[in-house]
Amino acid sequence: MTLAATFRQQPLHLLPVIAMFAVTYHAIVMRMVGDWNFDPNYSHGFLVPCLALWFAWVRWPELREAEVRPSAWGLGLLAAGLCLLVLGSVLIELFTSRASLVVLMMGTVLFLYGREAFRILLFPLAYLLFMIPLPYTVYDALALPLKGLVSFAATGGIKLLGLPVLREGNVIIFPDITLEVVDACSGLRSIMSLAALGTAFAFLFLPAGWRRWTLVLATVPIAVATNTLRVFVTGVLSWYIGKDAASGFFHDFEGLVVFAVAMALTAALGFVLARVGRASARPDAGPDAGPDAGPDAGPDAGPGTGTGGTGGGAHVG
Repeated sequence: MTLAATFRQQPLHLLPVIAMFAVTYHAIVMRMVGDWNFDPNYSHGFLVPCLALWFAWVRWPELREAEVRPSAWGLGLLAAGLCLLVLGSVLIELFTSRASLVVLMMGTVLFLYGREAFRILLFPLAYLLFMIPLPYTVYDALALPLKGLVSFAATGGIKLLGLPVLREGNVIIFPDITLEVVDACSGLRSIMSLAALGTAFAFLFLPAGWRRWTLVLATVPIAVATNTLRVFVTGVLSWYIGKDAASGFFHDFEGLVVFAVAMALTAALGFVLARVGRASARPDAGPDAGPDAGPDAGPDAGPGTGTGGTGGGAHVG
C-alpha cells in the first residue's frame, strides 16, 4: 500500500502522534522560538521549518507513491530520541532536548511508514537541526579562535595600507582608537545562517554528490572571509572617521552589506557548480558522462566601549 492510499484509508491515524508531540514538546519548542526572537545569532531559525516543509512538499510526488512497510528499526531511533529527551531534561541541557525532537520525528517516520518514506524525508527532517541553537559553551569555544583569525587577517590588510595599527588577541589598536572584535564579527553567526541557506540552495539546484558538499562546506570560508572584510573596512573607516564608524548606522549597514555579499558569493559558487554539472553531461565530455540523478537526497544529511587607546574604543561586530 502506498503512503497516499494509507492516508485515504486512515486520514486521522497521525492525530494521536501529533498530540503526543505537542504535549511533550510545547514548552521546549516555545523556549526555542524565544531564542530565535531574542538572539540575533539564531534568527534564521524562523526560516528553517518553513524550508523543511517546502523540501518535503517538493518530494511529495515521490513520497505519495512510496510503499508503506513499517520498520522495526524505527524503534531504535525512537528509543534514542527518548533517551536524549530524558537526558536533556535531567541535565537541563536545551540542545539535547531540542535535538531529541528531530530524532523522534525520524524514528516515527521509519517505524510507521518504512525505509522508502524515511529515505525520501531524511533530508527535510535532518535540515531541522539548523533551527536548534548551539550550546553557549560550544558557541564560545568556536567564536574565540574565529575572532583571533579575523583580527589577524584584518590587521594584516590594514597594515598593507600603511596605517599604524597593532593587534593584541582580538583587539585592534590604533593610536587614537581601540577596536575589539566581538562575537558578532567572528563569522560564526554568518556561518550558521549561510550554511542553512547554502544547504537549501544545494538541495534545490544541484545534483546529489560532491557538488552539494562543495557548496555547503564553502559557506564556512565565505562567511569568515566576508566578516574579515567587515572588520577591515570598519578599521579603515575608524582611522579616517573616528570610532563612530564602529557603531550606529555604519556598523549596522556594514553587517547587512557583508551578509548580502556572502549570500551572493554562495549563489555564484552554486551556479558555477551547476554549470560544471551541465558541462560534464555533454556528449564530448566522454562516453560515460551524464547528469547526476538530480535532487533525490540532501547532504547526509553592537557598539560599545573597548579598552586601551587614547582616543576611545569600540566593539567591532
